[in-house]
Amino acid sequence: MRTAWSRLSLRARLMLIGLTGVAVALAVGSAALYAVLTVVSFRSLDADATSTATEVAGLVDDGNLPDPIPVTGSQLVQVVDDRDRVVSASVNADRLTALLLPGELSTALREGHVDVPGARIGTSSPLRVVAVQAAPSTGRTVVVAQQYGDVVHSQRILRLTLFATYPLLLAVLGLIAWRVVGAALRPVEALRDSAETISGSEQDTRLPVPDSRDEIHRLAVTLNGMLDRLTAARTRQRLFVADAAHELRSPLASMQTQIDVWQRVEGPSDELTALAEEVRRMTALVDDLLVLARLDARPRQLDLEAVDVAAVVREAAARAAGGRVPVTVTAGSGGVLANARADEVRRSVGNLVDNAVRHARHRVDVSTYRDGPVVVVDVTDDGTGIPEADRERVFQRFTRLDEARARDEGGSGLGLAIVRELAEHLDGSVELLDADGPAGLTARVRLPCLPSTLRDHSAG
Repeated sequence: MRTAWSRLSLRARLMLIGLTGVAVALAVGSAALYAVLTVVSFRSLDADATSTATEVAGLVDDGNLPDPIPVTGSQLVQVVDDRDRVVSASVNADRLTALLLPGELSTALREGHVDVPGARIGTSSPLRVVAVQAAPSTGRTVVVAQQYGDVVHSQRILRLTLFATYPLLLAVLGLIAWRVVGAALRPVEALRDSAETISGSEQDTRLPVPDSRDEIHRLAVTLNGMLDRLTAARTRQRLFVADAAHELRSPLASMQTQIDVWQRVEGPSDELTALAEEVRRMTALVDDLLVLARLDARPRQLDLEAVDVAAVVREAAARAAGGRVPVTVTAGSGGVLANARADEVRRSVGNLVDNAVRHARHRVDVSTYRDGPVVVVDVTDDGTGIPEADRERVFQRFTRLDEARARDEGGSGLGLAIVRELAEHLDGSVELLDADGPAGLTARVRLPCLPSTLRDHSAG
């Protein structure tokens, strides 16, 4: 039950809570109205009958009881003695048989009234009877009866009216509440829609602030303030990374130059070779950090151009030639043009090829082809692959699996992160898949085709 409740929208939950409260309130109010009207009606009948009985009892006490007893309306009056014999009665009452049995008379005297069937006087309406005892010396009791069939009929009409209008009123109130709650939550939906459009690169976008000075207005102001603080913190972080990486490039370049000079002067040695390798790795790490810092600061789809992906793939394979494993290239015919940036595509493919060469056992295959509106680049190696549970995690920055950490030539953990950042900036994607062979991994990059290429392809 709690799970089903949590799946409902806030609007639906507010509606259910409100309608439940209104339904309970209407039910209690209807029951109270019915009870009050019933009590008032019967008390009015009892008051009229008691007044008549008291007046007749006074006449009995004074010895001035007329025969027949004059009455008004539909009241029936009988005066009975202590033997339950009718002494006097009104014109419309029975003068031979007492209306009440001895036990009923005692109940009427004790409780103030008693209900008896109307068949005793030849009517279908039930009777409500009030009894008032005259002076004890007279031994007389005055009985006044009134028909209350109209009251029962009114109660029935009231019940039917309440039962008929109850669901209709709930439906009308529910519709009104649905519109009102929807109007009240509309600014919240606007905040949610705007929040979905805000990304890390769109740092100037802010949530719309409603004109009303209510809780939603204060929430929007607070969230915009939080976005300002996050933007400031992100800017400081990006500037720190960019400045640190930029400042590190000069000493690293100086160190590389000194190592090269020392190797020429003193000759190569294992220590200098290891130091030169570490400097190259540090330089590559600094370059990667600068790339990430620039990507974080730059909006998407800036200065896009036609990029021959097949040429970029061949260039990356040529750079990897002479490595630990051969790299084979398969490019689609007819030119494969992507709507991208040449340097970004070159770095993405280069990172994937370098990563595949690092982990391959015998070979690396690179292929590029067009798949509908996208250009696909597949980089496949025959290494041990990556478990499916870790394939999303390796795209996080500075993430390296145990195998990569164990290798001396392992990367910095930024290569795949840079590939994803570059692909997303170009409205593309990257994913890791199982290779077709018994082992290995395929890194697949999808980039949007050049619009003119799509038109030519459709026309052809």
